[in-house]
Amino acid sequence: MAGDAKKLQPIIVKKIKKGGHAAHGGAWKIAYADFVTAMMAFFLLMWLLGSTTEGDKKGIADYFQSPLKVSMFGGSGSGDAAHVVKGGGQDLTRSTGQVKRGDVEAKRDTINLHKLKAEQMRAEVSRLENIKAQIEAKISGNPQLSALKSQIRLDMTRDGLRIQIVDGENRPMFSSGSAVVQPYMRDLLREIGAVLQEVPNHLTLEGHTDSLPFASGSATYGNWELSADRANASRRELMAGGMAEDRILRIHGLAASLPLDPKEPAAPQNRRISIIVMNREAENRVFHTLPEEPPAEENSLAAALPVPSKAGEVLSRSPLMSAEKPEPISSGPAHGR
Repeated sequence: MAGDAKKLQPIIVKKIKKGGHAAHGGAWKIAYADFVTAMMAFFLLMWLLGSTTEGDKKGIADYFQSPLKVSMFGGSGSGDAAHVVKGGGQDLTRSTGQVKRGDVEAKRDTINLHKLKAEQMRAEVSRLENIKAQIEAKISGNPQLSALKSQIRLDMTRDGLRIQIVDGENRPMFSSGSAVVQPYMRDLLREIGAVLQEVPNHLTLEGHTDSLPFASGSATYGNWELSADRANASRRELMAGGMAEDRILRIHGLAASLPLDPKEPAAPQNRRISIIVMNREAENRVFHTLPEEPPAEENSLAAALPVPSKAGEVLSRSPLMSAEKPEPISSGPAHGR
């Protein structure tokens, strides 16, 4: 029996696992990664602090000390030299004695804009010179107009190409005291209108007279009204030559205020019509000084009111003024020029 009891005794097997390094698992890797990340962040912080100006540092410090105040007010006391955000600064790339990257880009854009404007001006001058050559060729190729060559003056001005048609001693554009265009001048104006119809620029028409007053001495109609009527009559002849009406931007009656020959204000050449093919700069000056269009409900009232004029300007037309001034009827003989 005793031998059987020994045989039935259970056998216990002990398994011992050797831990070694495996006992710590992978936790050390996470800790090491956190340490490396923290060191990288530290060195980045040191690099940023080393490359940041004193103004930026003060702005950042002020922001964290009182963020609400800086966010709401900003400006002085918030890193005045260079701000980080609206409330604390403008640009971290700025440093003492250096130029902001934004300033460099702005200067580059300004230089490019100036170059573009210069190229546009050169192209526009070239186009106006081409128009001048076309008009000269038209006049030279027509025997009737060629006889008027001495009365035509073309030159470049600040506002663009100026075409002046002046009275001759024995060949006036208009009869004395009249705004009716002479037949030979009518042909000339229509030829000019045919050339200008292909030009996109706007035009200014100016009428000029000499200093001789009207013999009738009328207080309601004089050289101011006459010069405006003559400019308007020239506009109609240009349109008869094919030029569109919306190309006329302004019509001025200047009387004897700008004589061609200041030493002889009564000279025949002071009686003239000036057609100015406006350049872009001149057009911009006009459009930027035009008043804003009134609301729809005020349009009818604005149309009924008289249009104020500048001193020395009797009739002026623009895209905002579509009504024409009617031809005046003089009750007595007019001998003004």
